[in-house]
Amino acid sequence: MSGVRVGRGAGERPGDKDARRPGGAAHQRTAEEAAALEDLATVYAHIMDRAPEHDIDPTLERVERVLELLGDPQKAYRTIHITGTNGKTSTSRLVERLVREHGLRTGRFTSPHLTSVTERIAIDGEPVSPARFVEIWEDVAPYVGVADRESQEAGGPRLSFFEVLTVMAFAAFADAPVDVAIVEVGMGGGWDSTNVVDGDVAIVTPISIDHTRWLGHTIEEIATEKAGIVKEDAVVVLAEQSDAAEAIVIEAAAVKHARVLREGQDIAVAGRTPAVGGQVVDLRTPAGLYTEIFLPLIGEHQAHNALLALSATEALLSGGRALDGGVVEAAFADATSPGRLEVLRSSPTVIVDAAHNPAGAEALVAAIDEAFEFEHLIGVVAIMGDKDSEQILSVLEPVLAEVVITRNSAERSADVTDLAEVAIEVFGEDRVHTAERLDEALAIAVDLAERDDSVGVGVGTGVLVTGSVITAADVRILLGRG
Repeated sequence: MSGVRVGRGAGERPGDKDARRPGGAAHQRTAEEAAALEDLATVYAHIMDRAPEHDIDPTLERVERVLELLGDPQKAYRTIHITGTNGKTSTSRLVERLVREHGLRTGRFTSPHLTSVTERIAIDGEPVSPARFVEIWEDVAPYVGVADRESQEAGGPRLSFFEVLTVMAFAAFADAPVDVAIVEVGMGGGWDSTNVVDGDVAIVTPISIDHTRWLGHTIEEIATEKAGIVKEDAVVVLAEQSDAAEAIVIEAAAVKHARVLREGQDIAVAGRTPAVGGQVVDLRTPAGLYTEIFLPLIGEHQAHNALLALSATEALLSGGRALDGGVVEAAFADATSPGRLEVLRSSPTVIVDAAHNPAGAEALVAAIDEAFEFEHLIGVVAIMGDKDSEQILSVLEPVLAEVVITRNSAERSADVTDLAEVAIEVFGEDRVHTAERLDEALAIAVDLAERDDSVGVGVGTGVLVTGSVITAADVRILLGRG
């Protein structure tokens, strides 16, 4: 296979050294598996050479053209389309569990990935294999090439990184074939490349200020873009929103003759009790009340994500009639959401969370207060340079005794010195430490936690790593969860 070779295997995040060192995982793989990883690295490099996923060009024409050449695979299955600012991936995974528990095949498209690009395209809950990812690319590459040439001849760009992955996902789902696709927007909605699907159900998770460079600086602008995924005669499951965001989504739904299920009016979290390893929830939908459902995810926000997932699945699979309670219980009992309030180790406890904006940080802090009893919690924080770092740090400050400022593996990661200056304004100089590398920051944080461990067995002390999905991904790899 010709093309560019990259320095790490399988589209992995930078920093994953285990797969490369003697005695590591790569040396234990079969020759076939190793070859598949090398081929995947080559394909990943080709795709990464395109415009990045945050480089939004307001048109769907290129993706539509490739899909047309492929025979419109996105029309071969029913779709639940998910937008919003926070909670999209967790909600996607919960929908997937519910649909699969009903005996249906699923395709899930989410972003960004934590460890390998293959995670973005999942069939029946499992990422496609490296070899399958390469096959999907080889299947669509000639048609991507046609659309690239046509666009460039008209003065436009080639398909972007995210556009190519969108095409690959939709083609893979049709080829599987799947019964239901769960599709998370990359960013925004109306001009997101996933918006070529005719979503039977649209889920709108809570909308807040984020990605202002691309989506606008007001809730109204952002909500308008996200409401663009609502399709004619669809069902819209709408999380609790600000008045401005709710009004915009409801208006968009009215134009499309779509039925809206509003949290707090048509659907609700009727009750919840924190429990060991998660929580027990009561969820009310238009069809009835589902009681005492164990959800192995931490935080009140996850109960609301479960409500959105249940309401959407109910609308898609049963036309609004109640689902079997036993099926719902079984589906949620196996729910996971890697990188979201995930405990990676103990003594001291190390928690990772992908919170990357103020609203996400608020949900994280509420969950920490509810589910843990830390006397001394150390933060390790790496935030992207285009984020509201002052607000994120201000939200985190009350639960963190000290903070170690660092950077993650992304080029967009905020400079350590610049971010530390902000942190000092929020925490005070005596509570702020710095490290240029995440592994160094984690080591400093663990030392600080152990220093203040009065018992000596990690009780009451911990480390919280947060600030970005990439930060979460990097630390998962460092601690062997990649």
